[in-house]
Amino acid sequence: MACILLDVDGVLHVSGEPIPGSVEAVAELRASGHSLRFVTNNSTRPRARLAEELRAMGFALDDAELQTTPGAAARELAGKRVLALVMEAIVPDLEGLELVGHDVDAVLIGGCDETLEPNQVFSYMNMARAFSEIRMGASLYCLHKNTWWQTSRGPMLDSGAYVAGLEYATGVEAIVLGKPSPSYFAAALDALEAEPELTWMVTDDVEADVRGARLFGMRTALVRTGKFRPETLERADPAPDIVVSSLGQFPSLLEEALSEGFGAP
Repeated sequence: MACILLDVDGVLHVSGEPIPGSVEAVAELRASGHSLRFVTNNSTRPRARLAEELRAMGFALDDAELQTTPGAAARELAGKRVLALVMEAIVPDLEGLELVGHDVDAVLIGGCDETLEPNQVFSYMNMARAFSEIRMGASLYCLHKNTWWQTSRGPMLDSGAYVAGLEYATGVEAIVLGKPSPSYFAAALDALEAEPELTWMVTDDVEADVRGARLFGMRTALVRTGKFRPETLERADPAPDIVVSSLGQFPSLLEEALSEGFGAP
């Protein structure tokens, strides 16, 4: 049996609409005995709400199977004074952090969604505060560094643009807590008690997730849904191990790969 990390946005659904065949594919992978973990860079809603939304779409999963970036931040920054430029909804998932507005140890940049709230989070005044704290010695962290994500309305600008702006202004490189950071992948594999070479990462992001997973030693499957674009696949280095039209096609191709000893124990 294989261990499988499943990206969420763009693989399971787009803007809350399940991608055809994805619900059935997750059920088929479970029925075949594979170990699953859902790994997402979504940083706009708490884990419990994200899990509930996925169940409402028809996906069977427990809250504990869903790995989120606020959880990674809570582990990494425990005990630190943090200026958190994040959406209010995820603050409960940052339990254990001392959230303050000045004299901080770390600045934490969260993510965007399709509402107007990110305009308040990433206001000029908030970014200027972050700039000042970093200039005074605070470390810079981000839940992820995605530049855009796919929605039903088309591509939407993500918070990576704001992270890059702070990096440019301060000369400080951000520490990424979500995918494709090795620590995020390591946490997912630890939860499954899995080895990288026996684990598959299924994603729509060839530039970040495929590269990060391959460098970590995992097998990769790229779906042609979500943010997939043919031109990014053409220049991918390293390339994914397999490319599927959607998650619905993955279970059968996985069985073929396992029968040939590709990514199997």
